[in-house]
Amino acid sequence: MWKALALATALSLAIAPAYADDDDDDDKATAAVTTRAEQLPDLVLGSPTEDFIVSQKEYTLRRGQPYRLKVTAAGFKEYMFRAPELFRDSWVRQIVIDNLEVHTNTFYGVEFDRQGTIEIFFTPQRTGFYEWFVPGFEKRGMTGTFQVK
Repeated sequence: MWKALALATALSLAIAPAYADDDDDDDKATAAVTTRAEQLPDLVLGSPTEDFIVSQKEYTLRRGQPYRLKVTAAGFKEYMFRAPELFRDSWVRQIVIDNLEVHTNTFYGVEFDRQGTIEIFFTPQRTGFYEWFVPGFEKRGMTGTFQVK
């Protein structure tokens, strides 16, 4: 009896991975654990000569692919970079500020009181269009989109 039970258990463990992976590579959720984060073009808010300019308006991402986004405040205003819906629908691995890491599962934005860079590591989990913006400066062009395919 025990031999039959042990054989059945061994067979079920050997067969289980075949059922767990349907070889459908469209679902990259497990790839987020083992795939290196892709560096996105930096998003620079402002410049030394123009406070309301942005370096990048649109980003195209793939669902399940890990990303690194550097957001830099280069102007002389206080900027809050927000993309609440994108980060709500993403796995956020960490946020790095001056080589200090913040580990969190969700947030809605990062704020700069002075010039500097914040790096965000995240993996989008849902497709769609997501807006990013700097509150109070939207009419001055400090907005953009992330498209997750």
